[in-house]
Amino acid sequence: MSVPDDLYQKALEIAKAQRVSVDEVFASAFAEQLSAWKQLQQRADGGTHEKFLAALDKVPDVEPDGYDRP
Repeated sequence: MSVPDDLYQKALEIAKAQRVSVDEVFASAFAEQLSAWKQLQQRADGGTHEKFLAALDKVPDVEPDGYDRP
């Protein structure tokens, strides 16, 4: 898979500023993404249907403002 040119150029700018390789920039970004996914999965694992329904009970039963409608 290839990286889009604009994304590669941004990575190149970061690499030059940080004095690291482009591969290191992409590896670091990927590691951060994996960490974020792991945190999200941990939060999801702590959820239950009952907690979801309890959260929904806190949402007011009103029509949305005009700017929030399609």
